[in-house]
Amino acid sequence: MKYAVILSMALSSVNAFAPPITTRPSSSLRVSLDGLPGSTAPFKNFDPFGLASIGSEETFAWFQAAELKNGRCAMLAAVGYLIQGAGWHFPGMLSHDISFASLSNLKPLEQWEAVPDAGKAQIIATIFLAEMVTEARKPHYTKGGELPTIVFPPLDFSKVDPATLKKKRDSELNNGRLAMIGIMSFLAAANIPGSVPALVGNPAF
Repeated sequence: MKYAVILSMALSSVNAFAPPITTRPSSSLRVSLDGLPGSTAPFKNFDPFGLASIGSEETFAWFQAAELKNGRCAMLAAVGYLIQGAGWHFPGMLSHDISFASLSNLKPLEQWEAVPDAGKAQIIATIFLAEMVTEARKPHYTKGGELPTIVFPPLDFSKVDPATLKKKRDSELNNGRLAMIGIMSFLAAANIPGSVPALVGNPAF
C-alpha cells in the first residue's frame, strides 16, 4: 500500500510541471514545419508520428522544448561515453574510496551505481536547478516565449545575425537527434549482446 501512495505522489508532482495537453474536437492543429529549427535536408519536415497536428500550440511548444533538452543531454552523454571508452578520465578521487580511474572500467549504469549517494544527490540537484531556471523564465515557452536556453554555461546568441543563428539552431537540433540515437545504441550494445552488430568487439562497450 505504501508503495502505491509513493507512486501516486510522484506522478502527481510530475504532472504539476507538465503543461496541459488539450485537443480541439472540431479541428486539429496544423503547424507548418517549414523554417522551424531542424527542418533541413535530407529529412526536411520530418514528422513520422504527426506530432505537429495534435493537441494545441502549447503542446507543440512543449514537444519542441522536450526534444531540444533531450538532444542536449544526449550530446553530452554520447561525448562522455566516447571519452571514457577511449580511456580518458579525470585524475584523482571521486570520493575517499572511489577513484575516477576505477569508474572508467565500468559500464555507464554500473558507474552510476558506484557513485556515492551524496554524489548522486548533487547531480540530481544540479539538473533540478537547471530545469527550474529554464522553466521559470517569463513568458514561458508554451505561452509564446523563447525555447529553453543553455543554463550551464549561459550562452548568449543575441548578437548573432539571423542567418547564422538559424544555422546554429539547425545544427544543434539535428546533432541532438543523432546523439539520441547514438547514446541509445551505445547503451543497447553495452547491455544487450549482439543488439548493435557494428559495435560488437569494441572494448569500449
